[in-house]
Order: sequence, then C-alpha cells, then structure tokens
Amino acid sequence: MLPASIALWLLSLRGVNLDDMGDLGLLNALPALFWVAVGLLVLGFCAAAADRRTPHGCYALYVFTLIAILHATPPLLYQELRYSWAWKHVAVVDAMLRHNGDVPNAGGFDIYNQWPGFFQFNALIVRATGLESALGYAMWAQVAANVLILVPLLMIYRSVTTDRRLIWGAAFIYYSCSWVGQDYFAPQAFTFLLFTSVIALVVRQLPSSRLPRAGTSRSAWPPGRLILVLVIEAAIVSSHQLTPLMLISALLLLSLPRRNRKVTLPALAGAVALTVVWDTTVARRYVAENLHSFVGALTQPETNIWSGLSRLSDAAPSQIMVSWIDRGLSGGVFLLAALAFLAHKWTRRTPLPLLVLFPLPLVVVNAYGGEMVFRAYMFALPAAAFLVATLFFSSKRHVLMRTAVLYVALLAMIGSLLFGYYSKESMNRFSAGEVAATRYMTTRTPPDSLIVSVTFAAPGLEMHYDRHERAEITEEGLDAKRLLAKDPLAGLEPILGRAEDGPAYVLLNRAQYADVHLNGEMPPGFMARLASDLAKSPSFTPVFRDADAVVYRFDPPMERSR
Repeated sequence: MLPASIALWLLSLRGVNLDDMGDLGLLNALPALFWVAVGLLVLGFCAAAADRRTPHGCYALYVFTLIAILHATPPLLYQELRYSWAWKHVAVVDAMLRHNGDVPNAGGFDIYNQWPGFFQFNALIVRATGLESALGYAMWAQVAANVLILVPLLMIYRSVTTDRRLIWGAAFIYYSCSWVGQDYFAPQAFTFLLFTSVIALVVRQLPSSRLPRAGTSRSAWPPGRLILVLVIEAAIVSSHQLTPLMLISALLLLSLPRRNRKVTLPALAGAVALTVVWDTTVARRYVAENLHSFVGALTQPETNIWSGLSRLSDAAPSQIMVSWIDRGLSGGVFLLAALAFLAHKWTRRTPLPLLVLFPLPLVVVNAYGGEMVFRAYMFALPAAAFLVATLFFSSKRHVLMRTAVLYVALLAMIGSLLFGYYSKESMNRFSAGEVAATRYMTTRTPPDSLIVSVTFAAPGLEMHYDRHERAEITEEGLDAKRLLAKDPLAGLEPILGRAEDGPAYVLLNRAQYADVHLNGEMPPGFMARLASDLAKSPSFTPVFRDADAVVYRFDPPMERSR
C-alpha cells in the first residue's frame, strides 16, 4: 500500500490546475486521486500498526511519506516561494548579508537586528554554499523542518516506552494534527526545532522516564550533554522572543517533581540567565519600548485568551468554517490527551502530562498578537500526540475494532489539518508575474521610494527594506480605513503624502485580492473600486503590468504641471 500511495500522490499532482483555486485554496484544485493516495497511506499505516512485528524502518517510511504528501505538495506545484512571511525573512537574510551584520535604517524591521540568530545562521549557509540568496532553498524549508523535528520527537517518545507501535503512532499522529503552519522559513520554525531538542535531551535524562539505560546516571548531567543544552538555549534566546519563555515555562513545570530537579534546574538556570542577559543587552531597546504593553497584558488574562479566538466576524464564510475545523481539531487533541491521562495511569509517571500543560500560563499573561492560543497548541502537541497514541496502541485486545477506529480518527485529523494548511493558498501562492512586479518595485525604483500595498500578500515587498519606505492599507487606523472605503483615492492621499524624499508606488496583485476577500479586512468590492480609480486617475501611471499584478507610480499634480 505504501508504494501505491506514493505513486497515486505523484500522479495526482499532474492533474492539478492552480487556476481552479477558490475560497478553499488548494483544496479546490486537488483531484480525487490525491485523496485516494492519502486514504491508502493511512490504511497502510493502520495495517502495519496492527502487526507487532512491523519493523522501525517500515514505520519510518510511512511517516516520511506523510510528511512528503502534506508538505512537499505545494513546492512541487508552485514556481515561487510560498507565504509572504517567508519572503520577508529571506529579505532580512539578504539585508544582513549586504551589511555583514546589523541592518541600518531598518525601521520596523529593527527587531530582527535584536534577535538575529536565525538570520545570521542562514547568512552563514548562503555564504558557505555560494548561493546568491536564501531564496534558493527556502521553498523546501517546511519539508526540512518537519523531517528534522522527527529526531527529537523520537528521542522523547523512546525515553518513555519501547513499544514501536506507540512510538511511531505518536509521530504519525503529531504530523496528522500539526496544523498551525509555523514550520515555514521563519525564526519560529527554527527555534521550535531547537526547543524540542532541548526538551528531548532533558526528558532523556530525567529519572522519571521509565527506561533507565545501563551505564548512565539519571540524577546528574554528563558535562558534554549539559554544554550542548546550553548552546542550544543560547541559539534559541538569540533568535526569537517567545520561544525562550516557552522553554522556561516547560522547564519550570518539569521541575515540580522533586526527583527531576537535579536535571531540570541546571537547564532552567541556563535558560533564565541567557534570556535575562540577552533582553537587557542586545534586545534592551525593544524590551524597554514594549515593557508597558507587557505589564498591561498581565492584567487582562481573559482578553489574552480570547484574542485569537474571536476574529472571525469579517472573514469569508469558507474561512469561518476552516477556523472552526482547526479549533475542533485542537480541542479534540486535548480532549483525547485528557482521556488518555485518565485511562492510562502509567502516563502520569512520565513528564508528558506536564509538557502538555506548560504553555497555559503564557496564554493567560500575553496575547502575542492574537496568536498565543495557537502557539500554545503547537508547543503542547508533541506530548499531547503521545498521550493520544496511548488510546489506540497500548491495548492488545480488539485489534480489528481499534484499527478501524484509528483509521477513521487519522483520516479526520489529516482532513482537518489540510483545511488549515491549504485553505488560504489563493493568497499564499504567488505567480511569476507577481514576483516580477515586486522585484520591479524593490530594485528599479529610486532609493527612499514609498511602496504601498493593500495587504501583506505580496512576494518580496520587503526586499531592500533598508532603502525603501513601506505602507500597508490594512494596517492603517479605523478612520483611515473608513475614508478609503468611502473614496479610495481620497483615502490614499494622506498615505502617499508620507513620501517626502522620493516617489510613491502602489502595487495591486492577485494574492491581495484573495487576501481581502478571505479575511474581510476591507469592505467587499474595495479592491475592484481601487483598481478602477487608479486606472482612471491621471495622477497614477502604470509602470509595470502583468496578468496577475500592476504597479502604479504616483505623480503629484504639481510635478505633472512642471
């Protein structure tokens, strides 16, 4: 069944017409053969899991194939890098390469100068490989991140059980439920891999793990392994704002059982010390500027919890449905994990229940831009997936019935994940014409030009961000949005007036149309009215045009009269 599912998956990609994307993104364009391949893969895995003699290698092939189907499908289908955020991070790497370190005139991007670890690491890779840019490999970052994270996942699971079905079942469930989508070319993906590695090293060393190994002590750290933990923690602290706090929270909860403290306290002390030193030196400016908002968030726990769950009113009906599917999957995972905790007493002696709960304090104290609830799910999932797996793989009785239930459950998980992963591809995928339009704006326009877009859905608008100013209509205040909705050109005037030292350019592209429609941040029909008004106005001259994108240069009336 495994080779058949791979063959059907690859054949199905030949039948994909990307122009068929609609409100459900790539889901609208995938042929029936793709879904048959997924169903056959899951069936084969369930059949393998029903036999206790199945070797590790067979399980590994099923997991790698699942990763390929979920994460290699977009890069195999698309010509260009997916996600505007990934393009943004490529731009930061390129800027740091140009300046050999901190980027001057970074503006709002100065935060990356204060947490540069991920970007400097990629700059090192670009220099070592001789590539011109991180764009040469960023398209495959999701596949690489998901393959690499399998190593610490297996370390965690093998620290608490020797049951092959349970180990690989937990890994398969993890990939079937990891819908949050923070695994692209980004600091979060990098530090999440490092975070999971630290947790794996700690769990492997804990005396509460069920599998003490001959010749090793579970009561103290081998010096080399502790040094490795501290080095990884330093990489985390220098690369991301949130992940060090997640790591500290996880190590704090793991320190609650007294028997764990000889292992957890050195790692915890290292994480706290490194975070404090970094935040009071390199990142001092950002911390000082945002300290008031951090403190204010502590007094609004209910707002922090609901901030990421209540922003659906203006979205398209398809996205409201997808949001509830994602939330249903998340709630289902936590519910099944809780049932496993009650049903299997031996899991309570492992560190895994604590590793499910540790993100909850951070959900209460900070909203993290409305994303904290979803980031908490992401960090809790490795442990939750193992607990869920115990419901399906621990018992030797009723094998056929359990296999049938497992098959249905896995199909539901993967189906829900694909809604979360693929439903916004009409705004996450970019054509060659859209890339050419943004490249024109960032390389062919004079320095200090103002680049205006409606939304963030454009590939590479941040390239040369140290040379240009940026404005985004959906980031404007409520009064400005109301004026734009009433009269798009009149609303643009105060935005274009910010271009003091250079000309202004406006970009409209296909992905921005999709973004406005799916997320509802501007009224229906706004993009069409804006495009029509720009085309008719003598103050805007088209300087680049493609089927998927158009760039207008703003010529103020006084300049035209000269």
